[in-house]
Amino acid sequence: PPLPPPTSAYVHLPFCRKRCHYCDFPIIALGSSTPHRPDTDPRISNYVQLLLREIAATRAWSDDCSPLETVFLGGGTPSLVPPGLVSSILDALKSRFGMCDSPEVSIEMDPGTFDKEKLERLLELGVNRVSLGVQAFQEELLRACGRAHGLKNVYEAIEIVNDCGELQNWSMDLISSLPHQSQEMWEESLCCAISARPTHVSVYDLQVEQGTKFGHLYTPGVFPLPTELQSADFYRTASRMLSGAGYSHYEISSYCKDRYECKHNLTYWLNRSFYGFGLGSASYINGVRFSRPRRLKEYEEWVQKLEDGSVVLHEGSSVDTKDMAMDVVMLSLRTAKGLDLRGFAKCFGKSLACSLCQALRQYVESGHVAAMDDDRNMLSYPEFELKMSEDNDETGNGVASIRLSDPDGFLLSNELISIAFGIIAP
Repeated sequence: PPLPPPTSAYVHLPFCRKRCHYCDFPIIALGSSTPHRPDTDPRISNYVQLLLREIAATRAWSDDCSPLETVFLGGGTPSLVPPGLVSSILDALKSRFGMCDSPEVSIEMDPGTFDKEKLERLLELGVNRVSLGVQAFQEELLRACGRAHGLKNVYEAIEIVNDCGELQNWSMDLISSLPHQSQEMWEESLCCAISARPTHVSVYDLQVEQGTKFGHLYTPGVFPLPTELQSADFYRTASRMLSGAGYSHYEISSYCKDRYECKHNLTYWLNRSFYGFGLGSASYINGVRFSRPRRLKEYEEWVQKLEDGSVVLHEGSSVDTKDMAMDVVMLSLRTAKGLDLRGFAKCFGKSLACSLCQALRQYVESGHVAAMDDDRNMLSYPEFELKMSEDNDETGNGVASIRLSDPDGFLLSNELISIAFGIIAP
């Protein structure tokens, strides 16, 4: 049967003042024109027209649709886009797909690209969640990353979002394992983040991508980048300090205050369908993943083809069961909730669910994997062994779910997920 239609939409707004040294996203660098000027750069307005055409054409070929529950305006630096154009995007989504009564509408904003007036205008349009791209609280690290903002901009931005009474929900992004970053610097950044009181914190470990400035300059694990052990310590420190400050570590790189999970990102972790609009963005509909072209000219041609009907998106090309099983395992094990073995066995068979448990046995014993019963009580290793020998109609044994422990299991996530993949597709 076809999967339910998406209730989430990601919209890519690719404009930045400059390209950061670690970034390999499809972006368009505008140069350092003043961020608050009311007139709009024609590159932005032309791109938004393309987006509106893509949204309209996507709805035209969709058989059915459900009202959107989450919208995420990502980038790039969406806060460079004038509010009037953001309004036209949100209006198009609402008129084409509908929106539920209280959707989560997030926008990524960078320090130095907005003032109080711009934020208030965005909130009037229906934005109700801000993701603030701080990344570090040290001037030298911001410079080393090639960020367009400085520390003064960071504190101004934090003050603006905290003084805005209408905004109840905001997130801060930080990056660990930056060149020349010390443990002291990292602890200072975490302290500053905690004292800013965001409802959500995302902590990303630097990935050195080929083709980026960092990719040319550095080798992972080699000075001035931290060693693997230092990076692991950064991760443990974040887990300890943020948990101690009342944040729940609900996903491998995400922390939130009670009930402030990012609903949009949960769409991804729960392997639910979502629309993607704009340059290089990916969508997942009817079990089929699809990415748009990363270059503007090719994206423009692609939108034209979509309108002409010569591109057919997401037509129910049969989805490989093994691929689906791997997606479920990879995405579930990124979350604190973990992998529901009952649901997994129902979709992919009891024997596969049992084999996964068998393969991860030694990691249950070492404490990297936590096994749970139906009431989500954690099983000791002897209890786990006992449950493994039970014959259960639903999963083939008595283990109801497994999750990676925090932080040590999460640190081994790539290795543990690879083991699981080897069982699913030997």
